[in-house]
Amino acid sequence: MLRFEAPADVTLRAFFRRHPSLGRRDRGAIAETVFDVLRHHRLYAHLAQDATGAPEARLLALSDARRQGRLALPVLPFALRYSLPDWLAGALRAGYGAARAEALAAALLHPAPLDLRVNTLKSTRAQVIASLAAAGIDAHPLPQWPDALRVAGKPALERSPAFESGWCEVQDLGSQLLAALVAPRRGQTVVDLCAGAGGKTLALAAAMRSSGQVYACDVSAARLLRMRRRLERSGATNVQPMAIADERDARLGRLHARADAVLVDAPCTGTGTLRRNPDLKWRTGPGDLARLVATQRSLLSAAVALVRPGGALVFGTCSLLAQENDEQVTWFEAHHPHWRRRCAGEVLAGQGAHLDSPAIGDGLLRLLPDRDGCDGFFAARWERPREP
Repeated sequence: MLRFEAPADVTLRAFFRRHPSLGRRDRGAIAETVFDVLRHHRLYAHLAQDATGAPEARLLALSDARRQGRLALPVLPFALRYSLPDWLAGALRAGYGAARAEALAAALLHPAPLDLRVNTLKSTRAQVIASLAAAGIDAHPLPQWPDALRVAGKPALERSPAFESGWCEVQDLGSQLLAALVAPRRGQTVVDLCAGAGGKTLALAAAMRSSGQVYACDVSAARLLRMRRRLERSGATNVQPMAIADERDARLGRLHARADAVLVDAPCTGTGTLRRNPDLKWRTGPGDLARLVATQRSLLSAAVALVRPGGALVFGTCSLLAQENDEQVTWFEAHHPHWRRRCAGEVLAGQGAHLDSPAIGDGLLRLLPDRDGCDGFFAARWERPREP
């Protein structure tokens, strides 16, 4: 795991496949320990440097001590205390100020909660809660979005009737709100330009009541293939997976100026998801940030060509960094001055969301783990002017 050659969850799944005799409890204990070491890796490595024994054993001992409340910490610099690489620690303090960066960095060291989206094509919120309760799973509604539930603990959700029947999907609250900002309507043509495994695609399809067409585009055919099982379970019939080579793929030409809405959930540093993907901070550096910023701009340029006059473009990241967020908004508006930015709060309220003003105060969507209790997300929505 500490080679950081692949995503932590992929490495962990491969390990469990090689050790099928491990029971659910053992797997849970191993996963919890591994992710704790990844979250606190820099701190633990610093504290372990003068100890004896194998490096891995020292890290495990420190993890155990911290989780049992036996770890006394000396006064340490910000980056060490919160186990951040120097470049990211500096970016957070520059972007949020010392006090806010402290609260944000502390929140990123805690595990993320388990959120669900109610699949309104098949069920209701009350039915999902009742079904989960019958399976011994405690889920409660989240006030920010009517389709969002939060599950207590880490239950065997995949074995529950509600999940197996497609009544609900695992999806972070922030991700659900990003999809809601697209505000799709029945019968429309919508493009999810970076669909991945399809979480937001399925949310869009449900909002459209399985009418119209959602084109789920991605450069990874494997990710789109994983979406198919989710599609079957969801009951959505209006999704067209489309594997593309890149954002310049000729197959996108047939959607030129046809989309009522395009969602660019852009590849990014993922710094807003460090609670669930702590290895990202050790697998990402300033060079990656520069490359991702260029990719995001290329995707935005490609998306512009797909939007019909009067249509909408939503740009989102799960990043906490200004280079991927505010600076991209400034860049887009400098290159497309006639496009009108819509107030995110106004659009989301029209979809049924209830958000506190800090998350939408300046017309952009800004979700932070320490303040909003979900993954960190940023989003902007623009609308293309109608032709004269």
